[in-house]
Amino acid sequence: MTYFTYNGRSSADFGLHIEKKDVFSAPEYDAEFISIPGRSGDIINPNRRFANIKVTYTVFLARKNIAALAAVLRDIKGWLYSEPDRYHELTDSYDAEYFRYGVISGNLDIEEQLNKIGCFTVTFNCKPFKYSFAGQQTVSADASELTITNPTAFESRPYMKIYGSGLIRLMVQPEGEGASLWTISEVDECIEIDSELMNCFKDTTLKNDTVTGDGFPMLKPGTTTIACAGNVQRIEVIPRWCCL
Repeated sequence: MTYFTYNGRSSADFGLHIEKKDVFSAPEYDAEFISIPGRSGDIINPNRRFANIKVTYTVFLARKNIAALAAVLRDIKGWLYSEPDRYHELTDSYDAEYFRYGVISGNLDIEEQLNKIGCFTVTFNCKPFKYSFAGQQTVSADASELTITNPTAFESRPYMKIYGSGLIRLMVQPEGEGASLWTISEVDECIEIDSELMNCFKDTTLKNDTVTGDGFPMLKPGTTTIACAGNVQRIEVIPRWCCL
């Protein structure tokens, strides 16, 4: 049986049968094209981001009588619209190795469509990238250096946890390129760096004021060396591999 999961629950729990899944082949790249008088061809002014995409499932629901149908429809609406103000993990049986972050989008006029055509659609507004479950696994080394390989065509925004103390210098160097450097002061047991959230912290305490450097660590396609100078015992990385 095909299914999708959203906000921790599966469509199979409600007896929903998926007839098809619709998703754009790729999200739109956000860029402005500027025309210059007397110059052939527009200048591309990139905003360095992809726009969200819509993922739609056409589903079918059957019950023996109207009362049973009405009850399960209420449950479905409660499931899908319980937290419509934030992204949730979205998975399905079509692409079991990846997940997206999405939120329910648009109206869900189930009863009217159900009476007319026997099926209805559920649409999610999703972040442009999908993420591999493999990329959510922790890669670690009980040392001050770690080598990691990004198997995708896109750079990822990892989570890093460095165990150590005092002054630590962090170097992230893609193979064949120059290194990016950060200096972390006053490390007490560990420092956490989340490039997706763009924050440095320890547990629930922000540590952004202890870190100097340009931007946040990224893992480009191919092999990258992560190295630390200072009193470091262990490096942990959740790479968050992503693709379109």
